Amino acid sequence: MGGPMERIQVLDEIEKDIITCLQCAAQALLELSKEKSGQKQAETNTSQFLRTLNQVESKLSDQINYLTQVSTGQPHEGSGYASQKVLQMAWHRLEHVRSWVNELDRLKASHLAAANRSTQGNVHNGNMTSSGTST
Repeated sequence: MGGPMERIQVLDEIEKDIITCLQCAAQALLELSKEKSGQKQAETNTSQFLRTLNQVESKLSDQINYLTQVSTGQPHEGSGYASQKVLQMAWHRLEHVRSWVNELDRLKASHLAAANRSTQGNVHNGNMTSSGTST
């Protein structure tokens, strides 16, 4: 990877990817919160979220590896404080995104459990047997 400007551009791309992650998570949560949610749309948003999160994690790992190299005796110019602060903020954003994923998983599980309960209740209360005949 190139000079400092390229590194800043990569960090800017990472930040945009994090924003995309949050938007996908928000859309999935919004879809799940609807009375008649579209499971397909929620799954699409969740998949996009996970793909983007993997990209963010990979790009952040590359940045961390670079920072590890320059902090272990390789010559570099300027203070490492700014890079350390950027890294710290990136880790903070990553943890925030992970908490969103956990919340999304929790909401999805509770939504699916509620949907399963209502479906099972309709079958039992509708006087239908498992073969589809009336009782």
